[in-house]
Amino acid sequence: MKRSFDAIVIGSGQAGPALAVRLASAGLHTAFIEREHYGGTCVNDGCTPTKTMVASARVAHLARRAADFGVRLGGAVSVDMAAVMARKNAVVAQSVAGLKQWLEGAAGLEIVWGHARFVSPGAVQVGDDVLEAPKIFINTGGRPVVPEWPGLADVSHLTNRSIMSLATLPEHLLVVGGSYVGLEFAQMFRRFGSRVTVLEYGDRIIAREDDEVSSAVQTLLEAEGVAFELGSRDVSVTKVGEGMRLAFTSGRAAREVSGSHLLFAVGRRPNTDDLGLDQAGVTTDERGYIVVDDELRSNVPGIWALGDVNGRGAFTHTAYNDHEIVAANLLDGQARRVSDRIPAYALFTDPPLARIGASEREVRVSGRPARVGVMPMKRVARARERGETQGFMRVLVDGQTDQILGATLLCIEADEIIHSLLDVMAAGAPYTVIQRCMHIHPTVSELIPTLLGSLKPLD
Repeated sequence: MKRSFDAIVIGSGQAGPALAVRLASAGLHTAFIEREHYGGTCVNDGCTPTKTMVASARVAHLARRAADFGVRLGGAVSVDMAAVMARKNAVVAQSVAGLKQWLEGAAGLEIVWGHARFVSPGAVQVGDDVLEAPKIFINTGGRPVVPEWPGLADVSHLTNRSIMSLATLPEHLLVVGGSYVGLEFAQMFRRFGSRVTVLEYGDRIIAREDDEVSSAVQTLLEAEGVAFELGSRDVSVTKVGEGMRLAFTSGRAAREVSGSHLLFAVGRRPNTDDLGLDQAGVTTDERGYIVVDDELRSNVPGIWALGDVNGRGAFTHTAYNDHEIVAANLLDGQARRVSDRIPAYALFTDPPLARIGASEREVRVSGRPARVGVMPMKRVARARERGETQGFMRVLVDGQTDQILGATLLCIEADEIIHSLLDVMAAGAPYTVIQRCMHIHPTVSELIPTLLGSLKPLD
């Protein structure tokens, strides 16, 4: 059966639901297509469940440190994984239920369950129905990558999705990938009580960051007992009992490590290979991402791509911002562009790593005159009071305009504190605005003005 709409939204990640409701509220009869569940990766397999589990892991970690704060516990700290998972499931269920109520209660929005594939530039097929619309928005997200290692077919392995269903604690978790997702799980399960080894192909973890940032994060995780195997190449897998053994080379040396569970966190690929994009003439790049312009339009008029599928950001907040950009241009008469936004993200280890704008390496490469301020957390009273002095804060400022170029915070509450700097950047204001602002004592944020007052030329 053929059905006509004013707009079609495919996928219920962070961009899809908000855009669908906006379109429907603007009077466009909108079809909202989802094949699996409301909420996409963030709500079901990403941010919401992982940060809920990170919170449980932090409580276990603090409980083990209770004596440091003069608190005595009655016995050894243990973790009930079934209870951890039950709490996580309850938080996810609450989020999904809220999203379901919001979407299904939106006037002018029709929910269509099933897998959508293009049959022409202006139509998709879902089951036996063909849905047509002059405006189609793709928000189908991505999925984890699993490498093709020799022997892997014979061994059970986990991704960020399947590890969410573990009912028991791994004895020794092998994490493949020393980047954002892998490091969060590594610390989390170490705090739950697992032995954890991280294997990273590169010569350092989180290679996107400056060298000293990578080193600092590795040091704080090693202090908690996480082991690292860097430069791990030519990996093969052998099943050993209920677990596995990984053989690999590191430099010129042959090495092995055995574990009970194997988690892959080596990246994601866009869900674009089963959308029938060729039938619509939509262009993708060599990695499968839909090519879009600065307003998130594909090469085909009337088709947009938002979120993980467009390669313009791999975070929940960038996906949501994609929806804001599209809605502003289409519905509000505002000119908003992807290139307007400031890069911003966080690694939710404990303490978290928060980043905005340019790194020190990027500023150096640019050749522009700059100043830098660095403050170790041992100098921050609030950090000392809480017994959490790991890390540092660093801010880079343009040497001519006094505008903030970027910041790296590896410290307690970095993921919140960073926004005071981000907002000043977005306003295009000089750093002196925040430097001269009176902050509340005792907080971590109150040291930002002091940090900015210590700027020195970047050598």
